[in-house]
Amino acid sequence: MNIYINDYLITAEEFESSQIYVAAEVKRLIKFSFKVKHEDYHDVTTLLYQNDFRVSVPDEQMNMEATIYNYSTSFTNLYEEGSVGDFYLMLIEK
Repeated sequence: MNIYINDYLITAEEFESSQIYVAAEVKRLIKFSFKVKHEDYHDVTTLLYQNDFRVSVPDEQMNMEATIYNYSTSFTNLYEEGSVGDFYLMLIEK
């Protein structure tokens, strides 16, 4: 599934969308995993450090402003040429 975060394309391997209550408001929450190659590592981490996102998921007809709710990566050293890491990201609607 294609997910655009600030116009940067991420191809998700797993995707889940749900709603949660935060301070008596219903917010959308999306969860997905994706692979990051050595050559994309800098771009992806620079993007995630922004933590202020325009998110588009065309297959779900979803557009929202979001921030990071949870984030994790594998222990892969992505500075090594040819390496690939597993990223897991949860974004919550602002």
